[in-house]
Amino acid sequence: MGFGIPMISLQQLTVTYPGASRPALLPTSLSFQAGELVVLLGASGAGKSTLLRSINMLTKPTAGKLKVNGRVIKSERSLREHRRDSAMIFQQHQLLLQQSALHNVLLGRLSYYSSLRSLLPMSVADKELALHCLERVGLLDSALERVDRLSGGQQQRVGIARALAQQPKVILADEPVASLDPVTSQQVLDLLHTLCKEDGITAIVSLHQLALAKSFAERIVALSHGEVVFDGPLSELSDSQVVSIYSQTHYSALPL
Repeated sequence: MGFGIPMISLQQLTVTYPGASRPALLPTSLSFQAGELVVLLGASGAGKSTLLRSINMLTKPTAGKLKVNGRVIKSERSLREHRRDSAMIFQQHQLLLQQSALHNVLLGRLSYYSSLRSLLPMSVADKELALHCLERVGLLDSALERVDRLSGGQQQRVGIARALAQQPKVILADEPVASLDPVTSQQVLDLLHTLCKEDGITAIVSLHQLALAKSFAERIVALSHGEVVFDGPLSELSDSQVVSIYSQTHYSALPL
């Protein structure tokens, strides 16, 4: 998993939602190194999204510590800096559908602007960066197209371009292909894999499809009922461990 101080470290991180009878995420200690491609694997409701969103504190942990480059995230300033370095890609894209692809990608630059400055037009340099990001995902010709006129796969590519425009150190992708067909899902994950490798970005991606995880991940962190039940290279994930992650009925239907 690499050497030296981990880029991101979770220490007994726990999440319990208000009114819940048990934690959505049991005390979890994990480390992620710079440049890793990690899949959070598990069935729906296993705790993948909770874990992923707690990494940039969109979901606030109820206990434990989050460290970035060896420093605990506790002040508002350190949290803002961490979130600026951590781009999100969402399952439902979270785009402004009546705006252009370019406008949506430029939103990835907002964390670099003060509240007052964000009311003014974006700089030429930021517009050039956004266009370059659209070019990298194959959508430069659609830069001025309204997002609601693009296909689901193209919309997710806009989401990836927006994440790239943020110039992040980490990309956190929450079920990014759950709403796409199998062929498009593979294409989007292949693109994300290539871009993260090219830029040295750490990618932590939650998926529930084992076949897609196999095509993307260098490391698997598998969850079941809010608990990490496997953490290691894909090559070490055995059939018996897959059974512990999924129900037998689900497992028998998985494309291995």
